[in-house]
Amino acid sequence: MEFFRIKRDIPFMSYGKLTTAISLLTFILAVFFLVYKGLNFGVEFTGGTVMELRYSRPADLNQIRATVDALKYGESQVQALGTTRDVMVRLPNLKHKTSAQLSNEVLHTLKQARPDVELRKVEFIGPSVGEELVQHGLIALTLVCVGIIVYLAIRFEWRFAVSAVIANMHDVIIILGCFALFEWEFSLTVLAGILAVLGYSVNESVVVFDRIRENFRKPGMRGKSVPAIIDNAITATMSRTMITHGSTEAMVLSMLLFGGPALHGFAMALTIGIVFGIYSSVLVASPLLLMFGVTRENMLKPVRVKEEAVV
Repeated sequence: MEFFRIKRDIPFMSYGKLTTAISLLTFILAVFFLVYKGLNFGVEFTGGTVMELRYSRPADLNQIRATVDALKYGESQVQALGTTRDVMVRLPNLKHKTSAQLSNEVLHTLKQARPDVELRKVEFIGPSVGEELVQHGLIALTLVCVGIIVYLAIRFEWRFAVSAVIANMHDVIIILGCFALFEWEFSLTVLAGILAVLGYSVNESVVVFDRIRENFRKPGMRGKSVPAIIDNAITATMSRTMITHGSTEAMVLSMLLFGGPALHGFAMALTIGIVFGIYSSVLVASPLLLMFGVTRENMLKPVRVKEEAVV
């Protein structure tokens, strides 16, 4: 299915130096914010107390948030938990108070404002659990990257595998840099969003790489240069790219705008990742192929000449 067909190839590779410079600049800025400001890790990573509350009537989240903030326990979070009557309150660790003391004080204060509140569950997440989550998250990220490299190296060639992984890491660092710059909370849902972006972005790279490989094998493209072949491949997938990413971004934006606080981090990571995933698949991975010196001979297997028996 195609909404439109572009008759003349767009010279994407002629802008390779400019797009590489933009990518390098954004990458350096993202790394700077990550080092300078760091990530604002959520309770799952740093440890803390999680309270689940239930109201007999719909709860006013803004009022609850103001009441909890007035206790000055640090950066706390208040969000709906599935229904308008169920609320989750996350509190940071405090050295001089236990989890039970914290939850009792918060519940007592909230009851003064709304007596119909009841405590359903209290969970304490220790710092060791947070360290374990960080380790597991890094292991998951590493395994995904190794899997992508192996898959692309087998399906295409090592230049394609390295280009795709660098482009994907570019997307991940940009997402992390945005979260560091704006001090958004980095939670498990954000980590899940980043892993989803890795899979989504590599899928787009594979589509473009497939078309590049086809072009190398087409007899009609034999007289073309490598940049012209890549430009033709990217231009031919533009319609598909617009349809796929447009529909996906519409769904993710609806989650971001109407999904509430529980889905906000996940949707934000996906929104940034999809935008930069399109950019990196076209204007980062493809110029890297040129930089690594991909040629037609890399994609065509040499024909073995059968030796005939001499009688």
